Amino acid sequence: MTTKFSSEGFDLDAMAAGGDEDNVIYEVGGSATVEKKEPPSPAEEEEDDGIATAEQWKAQGNEEFKKANYLEAYDLYTEAIEACPGPLKGEDILKQRDEFNERERAKAFSRQRLDEETRRDRKANDDSAKKKETEKPKPPPEFSLQPQPWGDKLAVYYCNRAAALIHMERYEDAIKDCDVSILVNPKYTKALVRRSAAYEKSDNTEDALRDAKSALELEPSNASLRTSVARLQKIEDERLEKLKEETMGKLKDLGNSILGNFGLSLDNFQAVQDPNTGSYNISFNQKT
Repeated sequence: MTTKFSSEGFDLDAMAAGGDEDNVIYEVGGSATVEKKEPPSPAEEEEDDGIATAEQWKAQGNEEFKKANYLEAYDLYTEAIEACPGPLKGEDILKQRDEFNERERAKAFSRQRLDEETRRDRKANDDSAKKKETEKPKPPPEFSLQPQPWGDKLAVYYCNRAAALIHMERYEDAIKDCDVSILVNPKYTKALVRRSAAYEKSDNTEDALRDAKSALELEPSNASLRTSVARLQKIEDERLEKLKEETMGKLKDLGNSILGNFGLSLDNFQAVQDPNTGSYNISFNQKT
């Protein structure tokens, strides 16, 4: 059964006065009232104009990016950033982060010195001192930016400019733009992916892998991200293995230079791992 709406019993004069049916509220009992919309303030109009202008600059930047005109795209994305309403831009945001990190480093240094002095003052058999030494240090707090007006838009503009910078092989600048984008919108996967790419181009696979993993945590079903994490993990494992071999080689050379004063070398010593305990037994073999 279809129910037809009838205007009978409603205050048609009030409805007509409103001039916009969307603003009319029909009330039980037959009355009707009109909600009056407040006109936007000059500040709101300015913000709306600013974001509209910023979106136009971004659209033009996207067109130039598609044509591989990366310098032109960079300039247009910069215009979008400047036009975007909001009290803070990239330099201000990075300055806040760096000042926060510097304060936290100073606090950590002071706490470390205080702990060392406290341990020296306590007796060796003091249970509380022993417990303090075995406690794991708490991770330092991370900087978080206060929510910014139009932050989602600003994050996109910086992320897009980072993409242009990567193509221009300005990787350090691209990383900074991604830093801003992620600080403004910590859950922006694309910015993490682009910063990972910039780190990898800079031969920093450790941070590239970290960002790829963070992006995968945000989008666990993303097969492309899973592939990137696996690829970067393999590269990082190979790098660490090579670094370990180089370090062991240097330590061996140092050991041989010291033992050479006594007519010995590390070849005179053999380390055998105990499969049950994992510890090593070192034996001396005198070569003739």
